[in-house]
Amino acid sequence: MSLLDKLDAVAAARKALLPEGLDVFGMPIEEVYSATEARVGDRRILFLGTNNYLGLTFAPECLKAAHEAIDREGTGTTGSRMANGSYSGHRALEREFADFYQCHSGIVFTTGYQANLAMISGLAGAGDVVLIDGDSHASIYDGCRLSGAEIIRFRHNDVADMEKRLRRLGERSQSTLIVAEGIYSMLGDQAPLAEIVRVKNAYNSILLLDEAHSLGVLGKTGQGLVEETGLIDGVDFITGTFSKSLGSIGGYCVSNHPQLDQLRYISRPYIFTASPSPATIASTRAALKLLRDGTELRRQLWQNSRQLYARLDALGYQLGPQPGPVIANILDSPQQALMLWKGLLDHGIYVNLILPPAAPEGKALVRCSVSAAHTSEQMDYVGNVFAELRASIFQ
Repeated sequence: MSLLDKLDAVAAARKALLPEGLDVFGMPIEEVYSATEARVGDRRILFLGTNNYLGLTFAPECLKAAHEAIDREGTGTTGSRMANGSYSGHRALEREFADFYQCHSGIVFTTGYQANLAMISGLAGAGDVVLIDGDSHASIYDGCRLSGAEIIRFRHNDVADMEKRLRRLGERSQSTLIVAEGIYSMLGDQAPLAEIVRVKNAYNSILLLDEAHSLGVLGKTGQGLVEETGLIDGVDFITGTFSKSLGSIGGYCVSNHPQLDQLRYISRPYIFTASPSPATIASTRAALKLLRDGTELRRQLWQNSRQLYARLDALGYQLGPQPGPVIANILDSPQQALMLWKGLLDHGIYVNLILPPAAPEGKALVRCSVSAAHTSEQMDYVGNVFAELRASIFQ
């Protein structure tokens, strides 16, 4: 088989699965009207498949900051953080993230993916161990592979299984990096952080927590699961992204370990990529202030999330284990999931379709992502459409 033959096989599998004329993965959005509405083709649709949890993509403060940054500093840095790409705004945002978490220091990365890639590959190396949840995001898996460390998986959110694997490592547990997520992106469930911290401390390991989907969502000021549980002192490194609650693109890491700053000089994903644009940094700084003061936004987000979760649960859909802004409908087959996805789109609702191997345990998911910007009436409409499709598809 040539290098290109395997791509032909992918194309054939995709064509067999997807309906004619529909680009399920990467469907073009022609025009965006607001944080919750857009146009696909000639149809106005309701966004229920973004990660815009606080609805800040059109916040006037963020737009103003981005416009001013473009006028002042141009459209891009055209260089890496190690060359000409560290503007004063990048350093300011790092300090603001450290202050937000009341940590010693912070680092800003070009994407959230690169934050995990950089931190895992920078902390762990040959001879070390990375112990990860089986449902970890691809950025965590890829960071492990780049590190050259031994990769060990434990069953999803199963702390007993995690501890069993640490125990088997003996003294190597002290050179083990444990990686977990605040909210897992597939099913929307939270990590059992208290138990993870207890075990991590018992075995003298290091813990990295990815707060990508929990930043802005959990905690009084939106720090994430570390604030919700009061366990920030038990977590060694916190990573996250700008592309969800902060409404832009980029990533970060904060820590009380003074060694964090040295990761800049050995982390290939940090060294060998261009830095975030001035507009991105400026809008993110504005969004971080809104997030920190966003008590009402979080209240609205959780009200919407609980409303939709309760409605779908009452309709008999198989859902993730707990309410939250990520609401996963678990289907037995890709064909069933595709029918539900297309039915929702036909009613003007855009959600995410997730198929194996991305979906856990060989299932398929139709995943909704709720925003604080959604109205109660929009949630009612979504629930009514799910009810109609339940009757027609799952008779």
